[in-house]
Amino acid sequence: MAPEDRKYTKSHEWVRTEDGLARVGITDHAQQALGDVTFVELPEPGTSVSAGDECGEIESVKAAGELYAPVSGTVGEVNQALEDAPEKLNESPFEEGWIFTLTDFDAGSAELMNAGEYAAYVESL
Repeated sequence: MAPEDRKYTKSHEWVRTEDGLARVGITDHAQQALGDVTFVELPEPGTSVSAGDECGEIESVKAAGELYAPVSGTVGEVNQALEDAPEKLNESPFEEGWIFTLTDFDAGSAELMNAGEYAAYVESL
C-alpha cells in the first residue's frame, strides 16, 4: 500500500516534501522485489542531482538495483542507520528506511504519480 502523502516514480522511489526538505526512499513494491537488502550505497551529501539521475545502489540477496533521484535538488542528510542496518528498507520502507533528503529541490522537475496512480501502475506490471 502506498501512503497518500508522497509522490512516486516509475522506478519505485517515493518522495515526501516536509519542512522545506524532500525525503526519499523506495517503495514497498521495490523492497519486496529486491528481497532481503544487504547493502545500501548512500549518495554523498552536497551532491547536486537531477530528476532521474542515478545516486546510489541497493544490493540484496536476489539482485542489485540503482537508486534514482525522484526530483532535482541537492543531497542533504543521508540515513546513516542504513549502513549498519540495511534491513530497515525491508522492515519500514516508508518510515525508518528513508534513504536521503534533498534541499533546494524542484518538485516540478519530474513527472510523479500520486498513490492511486502508482498503485495502478504497479498493478499493470
